[in-house]
Amino acid sequence: MAGKSRRSGTLNVPGIVGFAKAVEISVNEMKTEQARLRGLRDSLYQALKQAIPDLRLNGHPDHRLAGNLNVCVPGIVSECLLMALADEVACSTGSACTTAAVEPSHVLKALGLSSAEVHASVRLGLGRSTQAAEVRRAAVTFAEQVTRLRGTTPSQ
Repeated sequence: MAGKSRRSGTLNVPGIVGFAKAVEISVNEMKTEQARLRGLRDSLYQALKQAIPDLRLNGHPDHRLAGNLNVCVPGIVSECLLMALADEVACSTGSACTTAAVEPSHVLKALGLSSAEVHASVRLGLGRSTQAAEVRRAAVTFAEQVTRLRGTTPSQ
């Protein structure tokens, strides 16, 4: 007999089996995928740093999520950069912990960034479907928009 907090019903067997298979694939490919994402993330950072010499990495250079790159672009308002990038580059302002928050990211503030630096920070996301060509294109597009917003000529 079911208790008051339980209901009878049919289990979603296909969903359960599919979830189990997804977990199996994730566990088997996790190390390889994390290494691939780290390589793409690091390539993206190097390309951005070369094009934007005053760009700064937010957070620890090694101990970080493989699919996350958070940078500060001095002299840029991150919201303006996001609007300029529109649908071309997967990015957002602040940290992942402050989605839709009006206040500056408490995470970036805890890293020691000033309010101006927090408002000049952009978070770029990479995922399982991200390819090297997309990373190269994103770096070029990002640098072009920073150059345009700053009203300067690009670094070569």
